[in-house]
Amino acid sequence: MSRIVTITDFQAPELDVYARLTEAQLLNRHCLQEGLFIAESPLVIGRALDAGFEPVSFLMEQRHIKTQAAPLLERCPEVPVYTAPLDVLTRLTGFQLTRGMLCAMRRRPLPTPEELCRSARRIAVLEDVMNPTNVGAIFRSAAALGMDAVLLTPGCSNPLYRRSARVSMGTVFQIPWTYLGSEMSQWPHPGLDTLHQAGFTTCAMALRDDSLSIDDPLLRRQEKLAVVLGTEGDGLKEETIARCHYTVRIPMSHGVDSLNVAAASAVAFWQLTR
Repeated sequence: MSRIVTITDFQAPELDVYARLTEAQLLNRHCLQEGLFIAESPLVIGRALDAGFEPVSFLMEQRHIKTQAAPLLERCPEVPVYTAPLDVLTRLTGFQLTRGMLCAMRRRPLPTPEELCRSARRIAVLEDVMNPTNVGAIFRSAAALGMDAVLLTPGCSNPLYRRSARVSMGTVFQIPWTYLGSEMSQWPHPGLDTLHQAGFTTCAMALRDDSLSIDDPLLRRQEKLAVVLGTEGDGLKEETIARCHYTVRIPMSHGVDSLNVAAASAVAFWQLTR
């Protein structure tokens, strides 16, 4: 039976992890194994539990304890459950978007890029995608459209940030991912070298006159393919494009020159995994 603790004061220390620690503090870059993340909504929390992540505490409205939260709490009988009046909870940024339920969970060590490459045929590579909403949306598309893994450069937003995990609908817990190095200087060299040594053909999504069309049969024939997508504003670095095997573009109509990176990822994943 879960231990229920009623919180009446917004300044209560039990709320620190939910209300006062920043994403950077939760991440704990100096010791990732001791880091935390916040999962929002029963769906996202359930997918994190399915993936084996360890819960530290729950926070929810009282009315959810015996309704939508009950199946999750049954899986975690020793984890404390904090509950508070709605006027206290709504002081938490974005609480009304969480469907009334939060869970603090422990991070765990990430696999190496080499480990992910070993069993994958289609990989998404995100270069400096800093918007958590876009990261979450890309993960959702990657999971839904047949990508085997996601690799991120050190300049990317962390996929377990609250907004990323929420927008992804919990798919950040369903598709393997890791970082290509820990320092900005490790991309694109030697980051891309890791993919090439693992036998991947790399295609840079970029708007250039010499680009292949996304529907070119040559791309579909590649046994192992990594799709490299760039940051929201500037796109991919010139050095990244130069080091990739191919440059690829999505044909546009009506004078539109580009798509949002999340929308472009969905088109690319659909076309290149069929």
